[in-house]
Amino acid sequence: MINLDCDDLFGTWRQQARWLLSHEIDPSLVSWASEGVSDLFASDVSVPEGQGPFQARIPRALLDTLEQASRYRGDQRWSLLYEVLWRVSHGDRTAMMAGDKLGSELQRRIKQVQREAHHLHAFVRFIERPPELPGPQYVAWHEPAHDMLHSASEHFIGRMGRHRWLIATPRDGVYYDGEQLIHERQCPLEWQQLAQNVDDPHGDLWLTYYSHIFNPARLNEKVMQGHLPTRFWKNLPEGELIPGLITQARMGKQQNGQASGIAGRAGKRIAMKATEPNE
Repeated sequence: MINLDCDDLFGTWRQQARWLLSHEIDPSLVSWASEGVSDLFASDVSVPEGQGPFQARIPRALLDTLEQASRYRGDQRWSLLYEVLWRVSHGDRTAMMAGDKLGSELQRRIKQVQREAHHLHAFVRFIERPPELPGPQYVAWHEPAHDMLHSASEHFIGRMGRHRWLIATPRDGVYYDGEQLIHERQCPLEWQQLAQNVDDPHGDLWLTYYSHIFNPARLNEKVMQGHLPTRFWKNLPEGELIPGLITQARMGKQQNGQASGIAGRAGKRIAMKATEPNE
């Protein structure tokens, strides 16, 4: 078995895959490890050096597809990509198609990455920092399931204008300084602490607003959790309210809606025009 480590970088994996293909090394003889392999081409068997004689012709569309799928975190993250590459390079392009078992898994991973990018756009909550402080004007903490932060965060450049902003995660981080997007594969501890410990001056106002627009009469928990997975609740300001609001809906508030909240308010007198009694 040939054991490789690409450090979860598509460019490094592509170089290794090109070397493997040139020697026509079967996918069953190769494995990738995310960590724990000290040498780039560490192996328990002897492997040839340099490029081999086989020259594969790879469609550009396939490389783009493999790069998208490489952002997926999971088992056989890199081995599956090489198996697809191997089959296509040997004339079997069905490996790229959803109707093929391997191609179906490839497309599923791409969809998962795309969905995670949508989650980033939907659930990132930027918090504004005092204007007199240096560094980013807005910061956010997010915990994505896949490695799509760098590509997906470009979405915010158009939305935030020339403002400086930062998104920190347990793995990587991005910082836009008003001119360029800076990506750090290992998120600096300073960024992580800044994003997790910032005070939101408008937090109470947002929680009040959210609790009032939540409509228990229209609650469908499965649909809600499909659009807003529970793993994101802990990092959302309104996340601490959601379990209580769901409980209230279960306890009967779905029937009377927000009536209990309205009932506690002071009433308003409405002047009635006096009418003359009928003769």
